Amino acid sequence: MPETPARNTGAHVVYAELKRRILALELKPGERIYEPAMAAALHVSRTPLREAVRRLISESLLEQQPTGAVLVPALDEAAMSDLFEVRAAMESLMARNACPKATAADIEVLRGILARNAAMVGFADDAMQQGMSLHAKIAQMAGNAWARRFHGQITGHMERYRHFTNSTQERRDQALVQHRALVEAIAAGSPDEAAGIAFEHVMAARDAALRAMSGNAQAGNPPAGDPPAGDAAAGA
Repeated sequence: MPETPARNTGAHVVYAELKRRILALELKPGERIYEPAMAAALHVSRTPLREAVRRLISESLLEQQPTGAVLVPALDEAAMSDLFEVRAAMESLMARNACPKATAADIEVLRGILARNAAMVGFADDAMQQGMSLHAKIAQMAGNAWARRFHGQITGHMERYRHFTNSTQERRDQALVQHRALVEAIAAGSPDEAAGIAFEHVMAARDAALRAMSGNAQAGNPPAGDPPAGDAAAGA
């Protein structure tokens, strides 16, 4: 069942901008949302801001304290691990479903993305975009609207953790090898193999992210903020 496009209301515009700032870590984990200051910063009244905040609370992208204060949720290793596990299940399902539906044109598109991924593997942001494109194409091929919806929701939440994944060249190279194996399994029409590769691929990204978060904490660095140059994700 496809999602109904959101109306371009004032509240939706405020929601989209707040969500972007949260996912990009422009609003830091633990930061409090002060209604008057935020309304002034966004040049809106408090009514659309309150509606946007309620929606973000319902999506767990903001949290309300017993005192009524609204905070950006802290980055949390357990929450991140849970997100990766659910995403792994979704990616596995979609890879399996894509196998019997893949056309020659689909495989050509996937191999084109792989070629761009290989060319950009040394550049974290560009490699990330190609990895995301690959997974999005497989999701489209799978044709499961509910899986795509849940996958999109999970991926949105994972944006805040993205700079912890594939933070080394070694992990980006590993991800590229896994992407290639996944595409070849789909091209060969091997659903079990494709599902297994997709699952292990996402779990490897989870393990890399957990190591990065743990190392960040041990070094005494704050969990939020911009990653060092070259340390963004590579599309899992």
